[in-house]
Amino acid sequence: MTALPEPHGARNEAGAVFAPLRDQLTGAAEEFAGDSRGLRDILTGLVDDVDRALREPLEVFPVCHHSPASALAMARRLRQKQPSVLYLELCEDLRPLLDELRNCTLPVALQAFASEVHGHPEAWAPLSVVAPLTAASAEYQAISYALGSPGVELVLVDRSTDHVFQWLPKQNHNAPADDEGLHGDAIGLEIGDLRPGFAELEEHLLHHGKVRHWSEWWDQYVEQPLADADYDTYRQVMVLVGSLFRRLRPSDDTKRDRDEDRERYMWTRMREHLARTGTDPARALYVCGAFHAASRVEEFGVDAPPTGFTISERTPTKWLYGMIPSSHSAIEAQFGLAPGSVSIAAATWQKAVAKTDVRPYALGGKGARPAKTPIGRSEIALRTETVPAPADKLSGFLSRPPRLDDRDEAELLGWCVDIVRLARRNGYLSSTADAIAIFETSILLAGLRGRARPTPYDFQDAAVTCIEKDAVPGRRDVRKLCEILLGGDRIGSVGYDALPPLARDVYDRLGPLGLDLEKRQVQRALLDLSGEPGKIPASKLLWRLRYLLPREAVRPIMGERRLGGKASASESWDLAIGRHQRELIELGYEGVAIEQVLEQRLRRGVRTPEATAATALAAVEDAILYLDSPAFVGELGARAVELLASERTVDEAPAVLRRIRRLLAHYRATEPELPGWCERFVTIGYAHYCTLLPTAFADEQTGVRQVAAMLGFLFSMESLALTLGCDRAQLELAVKQSHPEAPGKRALVWAAHTQLGLLTRSELRERCDELLANPLVLPAFPHYLSGFVQALEPVPNLAPFVVELMSKAFGQLPDPVLLPWLPTLLTTLREQAGELVPALVREAARTFPGTLPALDTFTPPWESVRPAATTTPTAHGPVAELLAAHPGPTDAIAALLGVDGTWETAATGATAPEAAALLARYPAAAGALAELLLI
Repeated sequence: MTALPEPHGARNEAGAVFAPLRDQLTGAAEEFAGDSRGLRDILTGLVDDVDRALREPLEVFPVCHHSPASALAMARRLRQKQPSVLYLELCEDLRPLLDELRNCTLPVALQAFASEVHGHPEAWAPLSVVAPLTAASAEYQAISYALGSPGVELVLVDRSTDHVFQWLPKQNHNAPADDEGLHGDAIGLEIGDLRPGFAELEEHLLHHGKVRHWSEWWDQYVEQPLADADYDTYRQVMVLVGSLFRRLRPSDDTKRDRDEDRERYMWTRMREHLARTGTDPARALYVCGAFHAASRVEEFGVDAPPTGFTISERTPTKWLYGMIPSSHSAIEAQFGLAPGSVSIAAATWQKAVAKTDVRPYALGGKGARPAKTPIGRSEIALRTETVPAPADKLSGFLSRPPRLDDRDEAELLGWCVDIVRLARRNGYLSSTADAIAIFETSILLAGLRGRARPTPYDFQDAAVTCIEKDAVPGRRDVRKLCEILLGGDRIGSVGYDALPPLARDVYDRLGPLGLDLEKRQVQRALLDLSGEPGKIPASKLLWRLRYLLPREAVRPIMGERRLGGKASASESWDLAIGRHQRELIELGYEGVAIEQVLEQRLRRGVRTPEATAATALAAVEDAILYLDSPAFVGELGARAVELLASERTVDEAPAVLRRIRRLLAHYRATEPELPGWCERFVTIGYAHYCTLLPTAFADEQTGVRQVAAMLGFLFSMESLALTLGCDRAQLELAVKQSHPEAPGKRALVWAAHTQLGLLTRSELRERCDELLANPLVLPAFPHYLSGFVQALEPVPNLAPFVVELMSKAFGQLPDPVLLPWLPTLLTTLREQAGELVPALVREAARTFPGTLPALDTFTPPWESVRPAATTTPTAHGPVAELLAAHPGPTDAIAALLGVDGTWETAATGATAPEAAALLARYPAAAGALAELLLI
C-alpha cells in the first residue's frame, strides 16, 4: 500500500465536526500500533475523505450497485431536494437508451455493441458493453426521477464505451464470461463497485464476520444497518467505506490509474456542463459509486484548478446501442456476486418499501410517479441555501448496535412455513416439525455468527440442514427452493416499442401464428401450409430464424427443408423466442431485416481468410434454402470457384465432392440448365484436381480419404467436364504419374487404373492374390483393403471385387493380423465411408446365400470350378460354335458375374474350364442368347 497524494485544498486537520472522531481514531491507532504512522494516517485519512466529500458544493451521492439501502436513500433525497440536474456515473453515449426504459420490464441491461473495430485490436471483435439495471438500485431511482419530472436534466458523465476499451490493457483483454448466457462475453459496467482491493483483506473480513462470501458480509454489516438510517448517516458511512477500500489497495493495482482517469473524466464533464449551462452546483446532484466519492485526484470538485487533463478522441469504431433482457443470476455471475444475492436484495427492497413511508420512483407509460407536493424552483433554491452544515453521524453509527425489528420474527416464521410447503411440492417429505426446526436453527445460526437477528442467509443454511437429504427427489434442491421463495431469478424483458426494427419486423411477420412471442414459455405453432397458404411467409421466416438463432429458440418438430426434398404440406414448431430475446435484439445490430442479416453473414463467411471452397458451397446451399435470390447464389458460387482455384491442399476434397454432387442433382431436377458458376466449378475443379493428384498421392500428410474424394470428383464429373471442353488425357496422365508408397494409396491407384482401362480385373485379382501369398506383406494387407474400400467412392462398380477381397482376407489372414485390424476397419467405415457401407452390404447380399443350409454348399463365384472329366461338358454343337464365333456377349456376361475365362483356340482345341463350367451352370442364358442371335 502506498500513501495517496494530498488533493488541492486538503486540510491538515479535519473540520471541527469530525474532530472528536478523529481524536478517537488517533488514540486507537496509537494503542494498537504505537508510534507507527501508517495505521494512524489511514484512520485519520478516512475522516478527511468524509469531511472533504461533505464540503463539496456539488452534492456527491455515494451508492453501491444493486443496493436497497442506496435506493431508499436516493428516493428520500430526491423527494427532499428535488434537484434540477442529475449527474450519473454511466457511459455518456448510453443516454439515448434511457428513454426506452418505460417500455421494459426490469431487470434489463443497456448495451453498446460493435461488430467491426477500428483503432482497437482485431482480436477483441466483436466489442460489447452492458450496464444492467434493477428496480432495487439507486441509479434506477435517479433515472426514473429525471425522466418523469419536467425540467430535470439527466447527464451521464462517465467515459464512453469506446474509452472503456481504449483504457483496457492491450495485452490481456479478457472479457468476463457469463454462465447464464444473458450477457454473453460483454464487459459489465456497474455503478458503485465496493469490494476489498486484495484477497487477504476480504478473507479477513469474512473470517471475523463469520460469513461465507462478500455479499453476505455486506448485507449484514452495511446494508441492513443503513436501511433505516437518515440521509446524513447513510452518506457519511458510504463515503467512509469507499475511502477504506480505496486506501487499502495493493500498490501494484493495475486499476488504480484507470479509476483515477475515470474520476478526472467525470469531473471534467461536470465542470464543462456547469460552465455551459450556468447551473448552480447547489441545485445539482452527482450520483457515483462510494469508491469515487472518496476520490483524491486533483480534479475533484467544481472549484478545482485546471490540471491539463484532456479527454482523448473516440476511435472510428461504429457503435450500436440497444436494450437486452437481464436477470438476477446473470448479474450475479458477471460481477462475481453470491448466487441469490441480487434476489435477496430485491426482497429486502420490497420489504423496506412496505414498512417505511418511502415512495419510490418508477417509470411507466406516463413517466415517474410525482411527489406529493411539487416544489417550485424558487423553493429549491431557498432550500439549498438554508441547508445546515452536516453533523457527525459516524461516531454514533459506529458505536450503536443495530435496532431490532419486530417484523423480522413474523417474516422468518412465514419463510419457514412457505419453504416446507414448497419442499413438499417438489418431492421432499417435509412437515410442520421441519418448519419449527428451521425457525429454531435460523436463530441458533444467527447467534453463533454474532448476529442480532437471522438473515436470509441464515434461513437458507437452516433450511438445507433440516430438509435436505442424501438425494434430491426433483429437479431443484433446497437451496434453489430458498432462492425461489425469496424472490427467485427474476428475468426482465424488452418491450415491443424499445426493440430494434428487425425484432419488431419479426414479431409482425409472425403475427399470423397467433402466439404471444414475448412469453418465455415454449409455445407450439402448427402450420397447415396447404390449407392456409397465408402462413407460407411465416414458415420461410421460421426457417431463417432457425439458421440465425440458437437451436432452442426455433425448433422444428415436423417438416424439413433440404436440397432435393419435397416441401412439407404442414409444419410444427416449438418457439421460445421470448427466452432468447437478447439474441434476436443483437441481430438488429447487423441489419433491419432477417434476410439482410442472413445475406451479410453468408457473404462475410465466404470472404474470411479461413474460407474454403467447401464453406462457400455450404453457403450456396444455405442461400438456396433460405433466400429467394438467384443472383446472390450466383455470387456465392463464383466465390466458390475462386476459392477452389486458389487452394493448394485437398483437405476439403470430401466435403467439396459431397456438396457439388448435391448441388448438381438439385439444379438438374429443378432448372432447365446448369448455372454458369456450376460449369466453371466443374471444369476448373477437373483441371485443378488433375494437377494436384500426383502430389496428393506422394504426400504423406494427405489421407486416403482425401485422395479417394479427388478421384471421385474426377471420375463422377468426367462426362460433364468432357462436354464442357476438358481433355481426358490430362486425367490419364495424372494417374500414370502417380506412384504412391502407402498401401492404401497404392490400392487407389490400382482402382483408378482399372477404371481407366489400364488394368484388367483379372490382373488386379492376381496382384491381390500375390499380396495374400506373400507372408512379408500380410501385416500391411489390411491397409490395402482399406484403400479398396475408399476406392468405392470413385469406382463404385468395384464393389463385387471388394466383397471378394474382404472374404479372402477374412479367410486367409492370420488372427494376429486380422483381429487387431477389425476395430480399425469398423471405425474407418463408420467415420469415413459410412455412405459406402450400404453398397457393400447390398453386394454381399447378392453374392452370399440367405440361408444356412445353402451356405454349406455355397461356392463363391470368384473361385474356379473344375468338375471331373466325366462330367465336364464338351464344347461341341451349334451353340458352342455360335458362341465361339461371337465371344463378345458371353465375355460381357462373364464379367458381370465376376468370372474371367478364356476361349478355346484353333491350336489347342481346348475349351477353358471356366467357360465350360459357366455354360453348364447357366444354360438358360446361353440358350436365350443363341435364340436372340439366330433371330
